[in-house]
Amino acid sequence: MAGEPQADCLFCKIVSGEVPATVVRETETTLAFRDINPQAPTHVLVIPKAHYADAASLAAGAPQLAADVLHEAGQVAADEKADRSGYRIVFNTGSGAGQTVFHAHAHVLGGRGLEWPPG
Repeated sequence: MAGEPQADCLFCKIVSGEVPATVVRETETTLAFRDINPQAPTHVLVIPKAHYADAASLAAGAPQLAADVLHEAGQVAADEKADRSGYRIVFNTGSGAGQTVFHAHAHVLGGRGLEWPPG
C-alpha cells in the first residue's frame, strides 16, 4: 500500500535503520544518503520516508511529499557545493528507465561535467 513501509524494500529498511547508509541529510519526511555505486563525485539519493514505488505515484499520491524530496535535493546540492558548477536531479521511473529499487528516489549528481543527452 502506498505510503506504508514495505518489508521487502531496501530503502524502507534504510529508513527504519535496519540497513545502514551514509546519511547526509534528514528531515521529518525525507532521508538523503550517499549512493553505494556513485556515478559522480556527488551522488546522493533523496527519498521520501513513506513508501511510494516511483516518482509518478509519489507525485500523484503525495504532492507535498514530492515537493519535500525536490526541495531536499536542492539542499543536498548546496551542502555538497555542487550548486556552484551545476548539478542534475534524476528520477528514474520504471525498469526501462533504469529504476532498480522501487521506492521513489531522486539522484543528485554533481562535481563533474554532465553531458546531454544522458546515458
